Amino acid sequence: MSGTGTSYVIEGAAVAPANAPATLSLEGAVKQASDTCRARIVVLAICFLAAFVVVGGRLVEVMAVPISPDVSIADSGPVAPIGRADIVDRNGVLLATNLPTASLYAEPRRILEPTEAAVMLGNLLPDLDVAELAEDLDSDRGFLWIKRNLTPSQQAEINALGVPGLGFLREERRVYPQGELTSHVVGFTDIDRQGLSGAERAFEDELQSRAVLDGAPIALSLDVRFQQIVREELSSTIEKFSAIGGTGIVLDVNTGEVVAMVSLPDFDPNHAGEAVTETRFNRATQGVYEIGSIFKVFTAAMALDAGLVDLASGYDATEPLQIARFTIRDYKPKNRWLSLPEILVYSSNIGAARMAMDVGAEGQQDFLRRLGLMSPAEIELLEVGQPMYPGTWRDINTMTIGFGHGIAVTPVQAAAALAAMVNGGTLYQPTILSWQSELPPPGTEVISTETSDTMRLLTHLVVQYGSGRKAQADGYLIGGKTGTAEKLDPNGGYAEDLLLSSFAAAFPIDDPEYVILVSIDEPQGIEESYGYATGGWTAAPTVGAIIARIGPLTGIAPRNDVLPELPVAEGDADEQLEAILAAFSAR
Repeated sequence: MSGTGTSYVIEGAAVAPANAPATLSLEGAVKQASDTCRARIVVLAICFLAAFVVVGGRLVEVMAVPISPDVSIADSGPVAPIGRADIVDRNGVLLATNLPTASLYAEPRRILEPTEAAVMLGNLLPDLDVAELAEDLDSDRGFLWIKRNLTPSQQAEINALGVPGLGFLREERRVYPQGELTSHVVGFTDIDRQGLSGAERAFEDELQSRAVLDGAPIALSLDVRFQQIVREELSSTIEKFSAIGGTGIVLDVNTGEVVAMVSLPDFDPNHAGEAVTETRFNRATQGVYEIGSIFKVFTAAMALDAGLVDLASGYDATEPLQIARFTIRDYKPKNRWLSLPEILVYSSNIGAARMAMDVGAEGQQDFLRRLGLMSPAEIELLEVGQPMYPGTWRDINTMTIGFGHGIAVTPVQAAAALAAMVNGGTLYQPTILSWQSELPPPGTEVISTETSDTMRLLTHLVVQYGSGRKAQADGYLIGGKTGTAEKLDPNGGYAEDLLLSSFAAAFPIDDPEYVILVSIDEPQGIEESYGYATGGWTAAPTVGAIIARIGPLTGIAPRNDVLPELPVAEGDADEQLEAILAAFSAR
């Protein structure tokens, strides 16, 4: 049978057996629609299958095939800087860390009213250049930083403007809780938290890797308590003597750890961009100075260790020493023969020059080289100065270097070398990292234990009877040496009124634990110092004040006795020293 538009045909009715089932066959539009639907389903299934194959293949490629370093990935928007571990002092006090912050960016192509948006942002962020910002916003750029490290209130105010095309990226800002106190050692980073100076720069890779691996902080050797004391006492002395700056170092003599390192003037690392170049200069590691008579300690140790002198040895200091057109004089001449202890106690340039000549130029250079004084300090900081010494080492150079003139080194080098003179004779390279082992770090023997024992005695005599008397701190046995050097005159030669006044000390000198070095740059004499601005009047009292304050923190018990080697003597300082030296000569 048939009907309009569609035919329904019962197949098999005329020829099929009587018991055969009839089948219904669709023809026309219904049949066409059914076939089309069936085809579409098949095509869709094939498409899904192909998609799964492509995605699966790509996943396998990403996971199994390494990306070539030559492949570059386009930067289509803001990317947050990678993480950075904290920095702490030896006791876990936080020195550098990260704080979450928001940074404002724009997509100029989405900004509808560039000038209006720039004006509104300028009202909230006064340091923006509105005209320049309006020009930048009226461009086809896809991305533009506007202001990094916003405060929460700034972020809320900008968000309330409702300007399309503005966005915020969550970042972290590097902050320094101790501020100026540790600025030169810890250093600072740029806005993307890339280290630019100090430990931040020196340990750049490790700070990043630790943030990814375990988040463990880097522990420096600094003790912020010692650091605060040194900074306060150094600042007080600089102000008192109207100096232009100074440096103070506390070094562990048995490990080389820098427990305190202060350079003044300093700066706030939280606002390092506002600091002038002078304040970012680390005088302790970058400054290269002639440090004067502190070198007499090295000269005496050099001669003692070579077996050329002993405590009973002496040199003629009756008259100034003339060599070529140069004359070497003593600051306060005794005009007589001086024994080895007296050369240090009275700081005789003549005696030190003659002693250096006995060793000779070659022996002197070898000894100073072993002390690390003829190459840059091997400390982790990258801000390190290059020592200066003569290209041609003549006799006059040997003599003047014997008392600390004609060679310039950094204060941290001088402190490390002095530590080797009193710790038993081992030079440990200075470090700003906390030493975690109970065993001492690797060191180099530079003098014998016997020579070191003698140097402890001699430096103690300087503090008891010589130019270092103002460094005495009640209850602590101290050994040390003053140093006063004229600075180079910009017009040539040396300027008598431009001094670098220093004092280096070790305590307790019978069993040293710390070396302290203080240098004051261009101090001016005052009434209290009778017009003097030498190391004995400026730096020595500063060291004494530091020892008096840090001594109780070290756990070193105060004591008021004398070194076992020193006999008890009567009379004034000169008479006591004479009696003591006579006792040594009689041994």
